[in-house]
Amino acid sequence: MFNPPHPGKLLKDIYLKDYKLTITAFALKIGVSRVSASELVNGKNGISPEMSLRLAKCFKTSPEYWLNMQQTYDLWQAKQRVNLDDVQIAEG
Repeated sequence: MFNPPHPGKLLKDIYLKDYKLTITAFALKIGVSRVSASELVNGKNGISPEMSLRLAKCFKTSPEYWLNMQQTYDLWQAKQRVNLDDVQIAEG
């Protein structure tokens, strides 16, 4: 697996750019504060199930699209920092 970007980067580099949205306009469109939108776009917060519903409606995608992107990012990050040396394989 490669180092996937935070979903906020995709929002910033593709969606906000293609739709010509500022952070303020984006926040208004999805019904959150400017601070919340900024933190998401700048990778400080992740995409929750509730946020995935907002993004899906706004950009005519699916909530699963956004959640899968977040999960891929989170899993890669965990693989970089979690040490599994002390985990044993269960045998039945």
